[in-house]
Amino acid sequence: MDTLDKIETLVIGAGVVGLAVARALALTGREVVILEAADAFGTVTSARNSEVIHAGLYYPTGSRKAELCVQGRERLYAYCAERGIEHRRCGKLIVATSGAQLGKLDALHAQARANGVHDLQRLTGDDARAVEPALSCVAALWSPSTGIIDSHGLMLALLGDAEAAGASLALCSPVTGGVITAEGIVLDVGDVGGAQPMQILAREVVNAAGLSAPAIARSLRGWPATPEATAQQPTAYFCKGNYFACSGRPAFSRLVYPIPEAAGLGVHVTLDLGGQMRFGPDVEWLDITDAAQIDYAVAPERVQGMAEAIRRYWPGLPDGALQPSYSGVRPKLGGADVAAADFRIDGPAVHGVPGLVQLLGIESPGLTSCLAIADEVVRALS
Repeated sequence: MDTLDKIETLVIGAGVVGLAVARALALTGREVVILEAADAFGTVTSARNSEVIHAGLYYPTGSRKAELCVQGRERLYAYCAERGIEHRRCGKLIVATSGAQLGKLDALHAQARANGVHDLQRLTGDDARAVEPALSCVAALWSPSTGIIDSHGLMLALLGDAEAAGASLALCSPVTGGVITAEGIVLDVGDVGGAQPMQILAREVVNAAGLSAPAIARSLRGWPATPEATAQQPTAYFCKGNYFACSGRPAFSRLVYPIPEAAGLGVHVTLDLGGQMRFGPDVEWLDITDAAQIDYAVAPERVQGMAEAIRRYWPGLPDGALQPSYSGVRPKLGGADVAAADFRIDGPAVHGVPGLVQLLGIESPGLTSCLAIADEVVRALS
């Protein structure tokens, strides 16, 4: 293996989580290279979401999603203030639109407290309408710790910190496979232009490839022949969420969320930093097996289901006000009939491979949790 390029630490994927991980590892003094398949950083899941800083109230108590979201939220607000990243603690309302949903609202409030989110306030329908007159609801929870962020600005700051600590970003560098050896992990790194792949030997590899992370995990050869290693091989499922823009003056100045649904948090009102409203995401399971097969186009006919969901809490939505905007895809580890999986941060203690950390199923609240996830990776490699 003397002819191989050798690097101490490789991070696969330059989305918000990969960049946060690269930053954290570079700050420990490691030699870090970030491999990104696209021709720019943060062009996939990190660029196709609601840009919300979540409070941490939705996720099962004791789960990594809950713990890392609560930890990451305050870390992220502090980092934004320190680096001058545009953001706003606009808060959000979670609304019950019928008496049948009041029990779910109470359960959500109790779960938030169990998760360490203690600033939620229960509002009556009249209380909620006093702050958002366009709302229709019978009760609501007010979450003052929820906010919005310029995700591109965040990624620029993370990359800048990583590069200042000596890390480098290699674009157009897709990982096509690899092998686990006694000397380290050898990755096959292809070129988008079609050149022969090069091979790089790394002592440490972090798979932060988002939608492609399960495929990369399965492409690695030489896994230990143990039940633990075999059990960790993931299968990817793809759940698309479509967003629609709304013409006219914004009806809301805060985020508005319905009671969450099985595969997501429901079609909600989200705001950009300029105050413009958009709605989404809905839930559209994709019958594909490879991230390369994703079609991000938003089908105009989905507007009917979107409008029906919105009018449950905003009956004043004008006809024809919604236009297709953009879509994103949630990197799921289970299908439509399976409860949402927790974040997987599979390090050597899980699968037995020294120097390897796999970040799998990092959907929402991955952006909010990115700095906390990065700390977990550093610990897993310590």
